[in-house]
Amino acid sequence: MITQFLEASQKKWTKVLIGLAVALVLCFLVNVALGSVTIPLSNLLSFITSGNSGQPSWDMILSNFRLPKAITAVLVGSALGVSGLQMQTLFRNPLAGPYILGISSGAGLGVAIAIFLGFYLGGFLELSGIGRSWLLVASAGAGSFLVLLIISLAATRLKDSITLLIIGLMFGAAAGALVSILQFFSQAENIQAYVIWSFGSLGSLSWSELYVFIPVILIGLIGSVLLSKPLNTLLLGENYAVSLGLNIKKIRLLIIINTAILAGTVTAFCGPIAFFGVALPHLTRMLFNTSNHLLLTPLIILFGSALMLIFDFIAQLPGMEATLPINAVTALFGAPFVIYILLRKKNLNYAYQS
Repeated sequence: MITQFLEASQKKWTKVLIGLAVALVLCFLVNVALGSVTIPLSNLLSFITSGNSGQPSWDMILSNFRLPKAITAVLVGSALGVSGLQMQTLFRNPLAGPYILGISSGAGLGVAIAIFLGFYLGGFLELSGIGRSWLLVASAGAGSFLVLLIISLAATRLKDSITLLIIGLMFGAAAGALVSILQFFSQAENIQAYVIWSFGSLGSLSWSELYVFIPVILIGLIGSVLLSKPLNTLLLGENYAVSLGLNIKKIRLLIIINTAILAGTVTAFCGPIAFFGVALPHLTRMLFNTSNHLLLTPLIILFGSALMLIFDFIAQLPGMEATLPINAVTALFGAPFVIYILLRKKNLNYAYQS
């Protein structure tokens, strides 16, 4: 009887994962095909298989803009969703997100320094061949790494995860204050450049940047899969996890590092993208009715990728030249859902009860 139940359950989840994978492929094709210029599906498939869509202008659009943007959307959706799940489980807080430890604020501070001070090095950048986009990526990565280093050192000393959470929030507030001071003393065009970065963008990555972005995110996602069992143990509570032989400090540090890799890399290359990492784990739990991280992690990777492609499609405003900031689209959909989660007070901690 038990064996039959396990076999039926395994078949069920296999079908769900295959269905999500098919949906992801369809969302990818629709996202790439539609936009200000509509490319027929047959021509798109021809380009994917042979590198030739039949029209040189379509080839340029697909290779230089739409394919990189769609690949970025897939990786960003999976990375933010998984890192949000890890933070919510680690802190047993349903409103925790991938940026709760101040990683995004550290990246924002690095970018602010690069924009408000580093752009005065324009002549040096031209002589050295370093592009300004790489300067922003390096600055955001350095800011995220600095916050990660401080939080990691704190994680090795503290026993209480809540104290670590408060430290992360304080670092975020301090970084935000420094950004405000830099903005106060900066010129209007530099402030505008920082605001544009803060909107977030999925379409700003070139292939040379994707060659760095893709492997780093994949490493983080593989790490997330490997952390699924320890995360399941943490659902039972830290005291019970310790009684089962789990090294809380070590696992906490690994989760923080993995989340920082995912969220920090996304922020460095694409800017901050709000609410997605907070809302997606709850939406996935509600739709698929599971708190098992061995299932949740692949479900969020597939579902988050497809959902980010849909949000990017909405941001494109098909048939129009304008493109909305992806940060605005995710906030418009994510904020109401977070409010809905807050209103469901009796079920707010449904995923964290032992």
